[in-house]
Formats: sequence, structure tokens, C-alpha cells
Amino acid sequence: MKTKNNTQATGFLLLGFSDEPEMQSLLFGLFLSMYLLTVLGNLLLILTVSSDSHLHTPMYFFLSNLSLVDIGFISTTILKMLQNIHTHSKAITYAGCLTQIYFCILFAVLDNFLLTVMAYDRYVAICHPLHYTVIMNPRLCGLLVLVSWVLSVLNSLLQSLMALRLSFCTDLAIPHYFCELNQLLQLACSDTFLNNLVMYLAALLLGGGPFVGIVYSYSKIVSCIRRMSSAEGKHKAFSTCASHLSVVCLFYCTLLGVYLSSAAPHSSHSISTASVLYTVVIPMLNPFIYSLRNKDIKRALKRLFVRETMEE
Repeated sequence: MKTKNNTQATGFLLLGFSDEPEMQSLLFGLFLSMYLLTVLGNLLLILTVSSDSHLHTPMYFFLSNLSLVDIGFISTTILKMLQNIHTHSKAITYAGCLTQIYFCILFAVLDNFLLTVMAYDRYVAICHPLHYTVIMNPRLCGLLVLVSWVLSVLNSLLQSLMALRLSFCTDLAIPHYFCELNQLLQLACSDTFLNNLVMYLAALLLGGGPFVGIVYSYSKIVSCIRRMSSAEGKHKAFSTCASHLSVVCLFYCTLLGVYLSSAAPHSSHSISTASVLYTVVIPMLNPFIYSLRNKDIKRALKRLFVRETMEE
């Protein structure tokens, strides 16, 4: 049974992956490499899209925003872990923990919204190609991204402010490599019913709602592709969705893995491992998934590097 002190916590301990000294250098090198690869890959994608006028379309506008969010997501979770490994510390301040929770929720929900907006963009492009430029006009694209940001900010602000009312027990060790809201609630000695209610309602509305939208969009896309008479047209339509569909599957499968891990008893290690997938691996893979399978991105990258070489 937890020992109550009914006081405001001054800080927490992030237990991370391993206490073995020989593992720390390996973990530091591995996660630093993944972080640098993620940041460089996503920055290169943003630079490529912004510098090439052929890519100034709604799809690549949303993709650039997704890359920006992925950089923020991995920076929120990994940088503190790298600092702790480097300084041989597990500590994080109370304010730092709440800040990390705020931005983790913000970027996770934003990822979800942007993937939904991109699914809608593909639906319009394939099912209503003649009206695409009229429907997906710059005003609507900007509005969709703005609404995604506003809803994400309000949700993360609400849940972070609600966490301020909690008091904590003497055990302030979080079995994770970053401050995660559900893990924090498990350490609280005060009543967390309202916090859990808001957390699960937000997950249902802001997670389940967009997922239903993505499934609906792709059901319409599949229906449109099946009605196409040309095999070449079918292949071209499917290829424009393949990258996005791959990212969607990775994102939701890993989130489902985290949910199932958290439901299992004594699952702190499995939760941390599953969390690596959606906080580190997916942001790292996104620019490669979109660039390696996209001829427009490949051409733009070639033009960018050729221009840089000529300027030198």
C-alpha cells in the first residue's frame, strides 16, 4: 500500500531502461544516433518541400507540418533521457515532468490529427480529382492545420493543469524513460478519478474520432480505386496512398501495443519498449517512408543537391 504524504512533489526519478553501467554508453549512442537521424531526416524533408515550387501542394504542406511535429515529439522525450544518461542521473523536476507531459500529449494528438487531415487530402485527390484544387484551397489547408493545433494545445493544457491538483506518495519513481501521464497518475495518492475520466474521454474523442475518419476516408478511396477501369490508374492512385497508409498502420499499431502493455500487470519494461516505437522509431522512419517511395520528393532532392553543388 502506498504511503501518503499529501504534499506537492518536487521531482521524480525516471528509471529508464537499465541500471547496468555497461549499458548506459550503448543506450546513449543508440538513442543519440536515432535522434540525430530523425532531426536531420525531417529537416531535410521540410527544406526540400519549402525550396521546390513543384511541392507547394496541400499534401506536402501537411507532410512538412508532420515532420515539424515529429521533431518536436522526439525532442520532448529523448533529450532529457540523453541528459540523464550523460550526467548519470535519473532525476527530473516536477515542473520539468509536467512540461514533458504537456508536450508529449500535444505532439501525439497533433500527429493523429495531421494523419487524419492527410487521409482526407488523399480522399479528395482520388475520389474528387476534378474538384481537388477548389476543395483543398490554401485557406482550407491552413484552417485544418490551425484547428489541429488549437485542439491539441487545449487538450494538453487541460490535462496538464488537472495534474497540478494531484498530491503524491513517497514513491516518486516512474518506470519509464519520460514522464507519461498515465504513469504519473499511478503514483498519485489523491483521487485521480477525474483525471482518468478526462484522459480516457480525450483518448476516445481525439484518438478514436480521427481514426474513424481515416478508416472512412480509406474505405471511400478503396471503393473509388476498385471502380477504375485502368490498371495503370489503379496503381497510380494506390501509390499516392501507400506511404501515408504505412505511417498510419505503424502509428496506430504501436499505440495499441502501448495500450495493451499498460493493461498487463508488471509491464513497465514492455511499456517503455512499445513507447520507443511511437516516440522514436516512427518519427525517424517517416521522412524515409515518404521520400523513398515518392518520385516527386526524389526529384526535388536531386534538384536541391545539384543546386547546392553548383553554388559551391
